[in-house]
Amino acid sequence: MSSQIETLETESSWKPRDGVLLEVDDLHVEFRTREGVARAINGVSFDLREGETLAILGESGSGKSVTAQAIMGILDTPPGFITGGELRYCGSDLLTMTEDQRRRIRGPEISMVFQDALSALNPVFPIGWQIAEMFRKHRGMNKTDSLERAVQLMERVSIPAARQRVKAYPHQFSGGMRQRIMIAMAIALDPAVLIADEPTTALDVTVQAQIMQLLQELQDERKMGLILITHDLGVVADVADRIAVMYAGRIVERGDIFEIYRQPAHPYTKGLLDSIPRLDQKGQTLAAIGGLPPSLTKIPVGCPFNPRCRYAEDVCRHDPPPALREVIYGRFAACHFSEALLEGSEELKVTQTVEDVQRATEFGDEPTVAEHEGDEPKENLR
Repeated sequence: MSSQIETLETESSWKPRDGVLLEVDDLHVEFRTREGVARAINGVSFDLREGETLAILGESGSGKSVTAQAIMGILDTPPGFITGGELRYCGSDLLTMTEDQRRRIRGPEISMVFQDALSALNPVFPIGWQIAEMFRKHRGMNKTDSLERAVQLMERVSIPAARQRVKAYPHQFSGGMRQRIMIAMAIALDPAVLIADEPTTALDVTVQAQIMQLLQELQDERKMGLILITHDLGVVADVADRIAVMYAGRIVERGDIFEIYRQPAHPYTKGLLDSIPRLDQKGQTLAAIGGLPPSLTKIPVGCPFNPRCRYAEDVCRHDPPPALREVIYGRFAACHFSEALLEGSEELKVTQTVEDVQRATEFGDEPTVAEHEGDEPKENLR
């Protein structure tokens, strides 16, 4: 009983500061492997407000999921280490808290929907038992009451015949139903922040729309802040308020979703948007970004996107990576030529074709950050 009262007191003490729930400030994460130090996150910063949806976009390997794991405090250490920055929830730095303090926040305050529901769910326990565990551990409920709450949550996320299926196992549900179960577990304790990591991956289009509608309904009900991690620009078009575009462990552009979709300020964002099929381009070849994202153990000198960028100049290849800066009101980008891109200036010249980029990426011998700065890992600060 005492643990339940203590938990409730802890919950009521967390209040947003000026409407801001979560602040990520200059976050750095690296993985120390036999192949070298992979700098997965390099100075990521953003915030999340009450009732807001922030979409984090980027190709696989850009650092989206690692950012989420760092926020949740579930990085595998070793090999992963947070080497710098702050993660503030309602003004308090999560990285300075003890593991017991983090556990009181993980679930009741900040929760997460994982990418692969089948892997995230325990195959040897009924799904009702797994949902009810949240109430047993964090609310001190008995088995009967916690199982009843599990049924109510299953009904809320539109699982048919929830009371009859509460003792079923994960393999007895479809992919879409398993994802709904993951959402039920994530919202069980009424978190203020929900992180959804690729919640629609491997689902058909109809089920994707249902899952996104469900997340939006739950957010409206509970005034949650929602971080939506995806590589699908179409998924976020109707639900996000702001987006942050990541590449090679950095945010390269951040701002209002409609403004960025209308006129991107970074060549990488422009490449992603140009690659979306359009009805007015029937019969035309789809645009593509040449090459592949860099290995995080061998990030190119200069702007990390320079080997693939159509507009790369010498300054992009040799100068330090440009910092994320406000290029127009409310729009932040990390490119030397953001203003020219926004204005559609004729001074912005194409310096590499897709074919040039492909050859440079596959066979180029650009010096890397490790070679340029030395391959010694930073001191672990956390």
